[in-house]
Amino acid sequence: MKIGENIRALRQRKGLTQEQVAQQLGVTYQAVSKWEHGGSQT
Repeated sequence: MKIGENIRALRQRKGLTQEQVAQQLGVTYQAVSKWEHGGSQT
């Protein structure tokens, strides 16, 4: 399982949106989306 798949699975298991995860991490929801879809790591 890839990192992005892990992030998505854990997020969904906790019932969180990408925006909620982003707020907790101090990043944009677009960054979380990129991580989940295997985009840029920065």
